[in-house]
Amino acid sequence: MRFRSAAVVLVALSIGGATVTTASKLKGIPNDDRTITHVLNRIGFGPAPGDVQRVAQLGLDKYIEQQLHPEKLPDDGVKAKLASFETLKLSSEQIANRYYTPFQQARKEIKKEEGQKAQTQTQAQQQTDPNMAANGTQADAAKNPFAPIDQKELQDLPPEEREKFIELRKAQARVHDELTQQKLLRAVYSDHQLEEQLVDFWFNHFNVFVGKGPERVYLTEYERDVIRPHVFGKFRDLLGATAHSPAMMFYLDNWQSSDPNAELRRNNNRPFARPAGFYPPRRQPAFAPRPMPMPAPQNGQNGNPNANPNAPKRKPGLNENYARELMELHTLGVNGGYTQQDVIEVAKCFTGWTIDKPQQGGSFRFDDRRHVPGPKTVLGKKIDKGGEGDGEAVLDMLAKHPSTAKFIATKLVHKFVSDDPSPALIDRVAKTFRDTDGDLREVMRTIITSPEFFAPDALRAKVKTPFEFVASALRATGAQVDDATVLVRNLQQMGMPLYGAQPPTGYVDHAETWVNTGSLLNRMNFALALVSNHVKGVTVDLSRLIGADGIDAARQTLVANMLSNEVSDATRATIEKGTEPAQVAALTLGSPEFQRR
Repeated sequence: MRFRSAAVVLVALSIGGATVTTASKLKGIPNDDRTITHVLNRIGFGPAPGDVQRVAQLGLDKYIEQQLHPEKLPDDGVKAKLASFETLKLSSEQIANRYYTPFQQARKEIKKEEGQKAQTQTQAQQQTDPNMAANGTQADAAKNPFAPIDQKELQDLPPEEREKFIELRKAQARVHDELTQQKLLRAVYSDHQLEEQLVDFWFNHFNVFVGKGPERVYLTEYERDVIRPHVFGKFRDLLGATAHSPAMMFYLDNWQSSDPNAELRRNNNRPFARPAGFYPPRRQPAFAPRPMPMPAPQNGQNGNPNANPNAPKRKPGLNENYARELMELHTLGVNGGYTQQDVIEVAKCFTGWTIDKPQQGGSFRFDDRRHVPGPKTVLGKKIDKGGEGDGEAVLDMLAKHPSTAKFIATKLVHKFVSDDPSPALIDRVAKTFRDTDGDLREVMRTIITSPEFFAPDALRAKVKTPFEFVASALRATGAQVDDATVLVRNLQQMGMPLYGAQPPTGYVDHAETWVNTGSLLNRMNFALALVSNHVKGVTVDLSRLIGADGIDAARQTLVANMLSNEVSDATRATIEKGTEPAQVAALTLGSPEFQRR
């Protein structure tokens, strides 16, 4: 990785008539290795070899300004890494049509053939035994051609059909494979370190779960076009982008929320019809810490292959999932001052916000026939814009609410400063949020130029998540990643599958979540495999890191470069037990100090 030393134009803020720049706000902050390492660990994924020296030469203030304006900093290295990932450039519609629809059609045909065979067999048996029930298991299979194919059924297929089905399944898996690999590769190789941290933060804040229904179709576009472009913009724009996203609408079920009386209305003398889904959702476990309310069974609707297709269809109705999470998790916070009645009223405002042609990876569509007409009252204020405008009015209100400023400030300070954040800093960050109309770039500037950010008790105050640990270990060792597939699996083993957080709360950012005997053992095993070149697709050249001056020099070099020479006596004694470079490197990466950022 290379940091550009071109001059950076500092952006000035006008606060109270005084001009304030990043340089002036950092006045008195030392430009030493210890401080630079802290910044690299906190606003990025840790230093790579040579980074500390390059930032020292550039100047800490200019480096931070570069990170706040990544659009001015070319990122050719990571672009080259991702050039072959074709699915990253596709729309949700293209992904559905190229990778998912063929798979589903093949499965449908296979199940249809199996159903016909089962029905023929049942009829033959009934002729032999007239008392045989006509609704046995085989008959049920004929009724439900969309049931998942198990391994035995796959092996029973003719060889050519089996190979075709397997190839289609591999093609379908490519979408998620490229998405997960790009996330890790960006964290390791991108010069836009703060941007990558913020993309991870805001995706987690507006979490959607890859395992629910057709989310895999929408995730690529969701991160690329909804989250990434807005992490340095206005919060209202980010909030609106997520509200309109099919990924969010499907995950929190707003796409099927409608006026309970919608069926009483007619359009061209035709009854209202609800859109149907297409991919079989995985069963959703109970969410923690608070279960997410799930809709009633859909009786064959919304792509559920295991429901009885002959059962009566559930009538359309109001779904409160998105309305509740919009206020509790996305804006106001759990103590933001809203009531259950506010949840109901917000849900009414968002009726009609749905997905156009979900079978084909369609985009947002507003359906006025499904919208609850008339005025609503949210947080004591009347909402009566009509149609889609009701939902927009709610987003406007929530984005400007003081509770939202406080809630967002608290989460960002918690992420970038401390698990026990300073109330004074939260108040200043919330004020910046209010004063700048939710300008997230200036909110971040307030945080990472604050005295609290550089305070001694903030150093290594945060425990790395598995994602942060793996990325930082790859950066610290200067690893060459040619294929990140195994690294993605390592993250699954560490309890953090990418895009795999099931609850709408996303992954928890608390030290106790990630610090336990099992997780630390997994990290140590990964570190040893990494530096021993036993991770497929990844190469580490230890000789480039430690030179050839013997094992004692190797220890000193690794402790200096990876831990900034700030280690406890116990850690130093443990590292000294390593008798060869790979052992020393693994013990250094597995040390308590490296687990923190």
